[in-house]
Amino acid sequence: MLARLLSHPGVRQDLALRSRFGFLAFHGGSLERATDVIAEAAAAQAGASYYGLVQPPELRWHLPSNRVDPAASEPLAAFLEHVDVAIAVHGFGRAGYFTTLLLGGRNRALAGHLGGVLRARIPHYRVLDDLDDVPVDLRGLHPENPVNRPRQAGVQLELPPRVRGMGPYWYGWDPARTMTPHTEALVEALAEAASTWQLDVAARRGRGGPGTGGGS
Repeated sequence: MLARLLSHPGVRQDLALRSRFGFLAFHGGSLERATDVIAEAAAAQAGASYYGLVQPPELRWHLPSNRVDPAASEPLAAFLEHVDVAIAVHGFGRAGYFTTLLLGGRNRALAGHLGGVLRARIPHYRVLDDLDDVPVDLRGLHPENPVNRPRQAGVQLELPPRVRGMGPYWYGWDPARTMTPHTEALVEALAEAASTWQLDVAARRGRGGPGTGGGS
């Protein structure tokens, strides 16, 4: 299925290999809007690696995460081989969750770390990093989900429209010119979470610890 999507005109893949911490957005472009922009900006700020799969305006093809197979994509395979841990940025919209961020994925230590940074940086949003609080279909626990394929797995971050700069809250704002203040704060939080996670891992390695969190 991924090979068919990649063959569609206008679909592109973006790859930047930097540190062993990665951000990815494989539902980017017109599908889950602004997720690729947020993930790429956070990766650049943190010196982290980035993979994006971006769909053109005329296409909105939702490929289930467990069908995004790196065997069909050399850039995705290279990203997953390079990073130790990752955050996958997704978008969702659901009644009752319009100011709620959901943190799924298999690396629960990273989810707790990210959750703490997000609460400090964007306190006007609710952050759910306890899996019992995350809707079952948005937990992102499938082993073939790309975010769970790195050596230490990762966090599936689900973002509501408002924090991505969409919806009536931002009426009159021109997202083509600049990010909204909420989106800017989100990007800064993601970059901080990545940087401090890597510093923590480096410190533990320097003390002779196992360094299980993700490398720099």
